[in-house]
Amino acid sequence: MTGQTGRNDAATLSETVSPPTSFLPRAATVAVWTLFALSAGVLALVVAGGEWAVADLVVVDGLTAVMWVVVTFFSGIVHSYSRRYMAGDARVEAFFARIFAFTLVVMTMTAANHVALFAGTWLAMGLVMASLVGHVRGWEQAQAAAASARRHFLASSGLLAGGLAILVWATGATSISGILGQVETLSQPVALVAVGAIFLAAMLQSALVPFHTWLLSSMTAPTPASALMHAGFVNAGGILLTRFAPLLADTPAVMSAIVVVGAVSALLGQALLLVQTDIKRKLGASTIAQMGFMILQCGLGFFAAAVAHLVLHGFYKAYLFLSSGEAVEQTAPKESKRDRLTLPGVAVGLLTAVGGGALFAVLTGKGTAPNSGLVLALVVVLTTMHATRDVLRRSTLSPAARLLSVPVVVLTAIGAYGVLFNAISTVIAGAPMAKAPTELTAVHVGVAALFVLSYLATELGWHRASDRLYVALLNRSQPHPDTILTATEDYDDA
Repeated sequence: MTGQTGRNDAATLSETVSPPTSFLPRAATVAVWTLFALSAGVLALVVAGGEWAVADLVVVDGLTAVMWVVVTFFSGIVHSYSRRYMAGDARVEAFFARIFAFTLVVMTMTAANHVALFAGTWLAMGLVMASLVGHVRGWEQAQAAAASARRHFLASSGLLAGGLAILVWATGATSISGILGQVETLSQPVALVAVGAIFLAAMLQSALVPFHTWLLSSMTAPTPASALMHAGFVNAGGILLTRFAPLLADTPAVMSAIVVVGAVSALLGQALLLVQTDIKRKLGASTIAQMGFMILQCGLGFFAAAVAHLVLHGFYKAYLFLSSGEAVEQTAPKESKRDRLTLPGVAVGLLTAVGGGALFAVLTGKGTAPNSGLVLALVVVLTTMHATRDVLRRSTLSPAARLLSVPVVVLTAIGAYGVLFNAISTVIAGAPMAKAPTELTAVHVGVAALFVLSYLATELGWHRASDRLYVALLNRSQPHPDTILTATEDYDDA
């Protein structure tokens, strides 16, 4: 458990020396915001009906344009924030060079059509992020975290390269569009091996269970790098699956496997969040849960919904990481006040949850037919029910104001999601596949039952009632032992 084992070697760091004034932070910040403006222009042209391709090298379609706008916006925020946050760091130029290079690499990856370019940028993206995790060179734990991340990213890149090589060998095409155009010609064994490798690559990159340890170990990264990682980098798994959607959706067994993996990661990530007290690890566990839900949506056949989810998650998680310092109070822990729910509160919570699910179904079309969309609608109802009950029990508003404000806030949020989902669905409609709901199966029923059981367990506090379960979850939420700070002086030196 944290704080019980490990070395106490306090390092003398050279990272707080005031460096000479450098033009690089300002230049990189201006450049990335310029890229954002250009990306917004590209998105406008794509919406107007434009699409570009350079031979088989790159394709700028709706998905590319959306991701360019998202990536450059988050990167611009991180660049602007870092100019003050990283002031005084002896390696500030190296930091800005890496986050700007990371932005360019991700933009290239999202547009890549040639398999060699796609695999190469996937590898470069991981190596740059691992370097950011180990930015503080004199910090032993940071270097261990960087090594752990690098191993996972190299494995992910190797699996992706292997899967792409199999597809190139089987189809004779060297572009993603060419491969997807020949999906029907692939034999089932070849398709399964290639899909398995690609999906494992996505799991590693998005820190899904059981590959989540690297993400929990990465908190040694400077906070801006953590924001860039959680808001953008881990979402690459969803982009990968969306790009190869026709290959995945062609095999129901594969889609069911993706649903199971996504559901397990979503639920376990949420469970790990419940037992954590460390601010950044709580955010890490939340990211695991959100990435699981994103992958779950891919497995249910709603790839546009997964893209909408990663956009919203990016905004949310970037804000939480960049404001995480404000959330840390130098006071003794105090028990939070939780009011008992009244009968009117229970009624409002149930009605808001049902209304939220209905609004979600009407706006997005998911849950209006007997297919995999029903699972998503159920998850929305359960999530809404949990959120409304939590607000009703914790809010500092008067009881009457609480009852009136909760449904307004919740239904407005769901309505905003519906608008974003429809907008993204329209923009990426030209992608190989944006929506392919599957028929309901026993797997879907089992996953739905698992979500209901998990909701009941959370509401009843089973993770607190069982010491064995609590300890098991706490142990699962620990980072790699070599990355744990074990003494106060280590924090002070860092």
